[in-house]
Amino acid sequence: MESVWQQFLLGAKNATALEYIAVFSGIASVYFSRIQNVLVYPVGLVNTIIYIYLSIKGDLLGEASVNLYYTIMSIIGWLAWIKKDEQKKLVLNVSFSDSVLWRNQILFFIFFYVAIFLVLSFLKKGFAKDAIPWADAFASATAFTGMWLMTKKKVESWYWWIATDIASIPLYFVKGYVITSVYYTILFFMAISGLLAWIKSANRVNLQNGNTQ
Repeated sequence: MESVWQQFLLGAKNATALEYIAVFSGIASVYFSRIQNVLVYPVGLVNTIIYIYLSIKGDLLGEASVNLYYTIMSIIGWLAWIKKDEQKKLVLNVSFSDSVLWRNQILFFIFFYVAIFLVLSFLKKGFAKDAIPWADAFASATAFTGMWLMTKKKVESWYWWIATDIASIPLYFVKGYVITSVYYTILFFMAISGLLAWIKSANRVNLQNGNTQ
C-alpha cells in the first residue's frame, strides 16, 4: 500500500501542465454531458487532443486511437445535438436503446475489441513493448461504443463510459499518469450520476410521448 502511495506522489509531482488541463477539461465535458449541454463537445475537444499526445507518449496506442476517434465523433455529435426541426426544436432527445441498437452496440464493441487487441499485440513485439493489449483494447472498445451512443443521446452510453472508467483507472496508474488515474476515478462517479440523470430524462420524454419503458 505504501509503494502505491509513493507512486501516486511521484506521479502527481511529475504531472505536466498539459495533463492537468486535459483532466479539468475532461471533467467539465462530462458535466456538460450530464446536463445535456452542447458545450460537452468543444470543451471535450481540448481534452481529446491533449490525450492523443499523452497516450502516444505513454505507449497507450489504443487510448490514442480512442481520443482521435473522440475528436472526430465530437464534431459529428456537436452537429447532431444542435440540429433542429422546422419548429426550431432540437431533433435529438435522450432515449433508451431498442433491441436492435442493443445488438448493434454489442457487436460494435466486440469488433473494436478484437481489432484493437490484434493490432496492439502486433505492435507490442517491436514498436510499443510496454503496451497492455487486453486492458488497452477493453478500455478503448468500451469508449468507442460509449462515444458512438452519446452522439445519439442514448442512455446506455453511460454504461459503456462506466466500463471505460473502471478499466482506465489502473491502466493509467501503472503507466505513471496518476493524475489521469484519479481523473478517471472522478469520471466513474460522474458517469453514475449521468446515467441516473439520463434515465430520468428518457422516462420523462417517454411519458410526454405516451410511451412506457
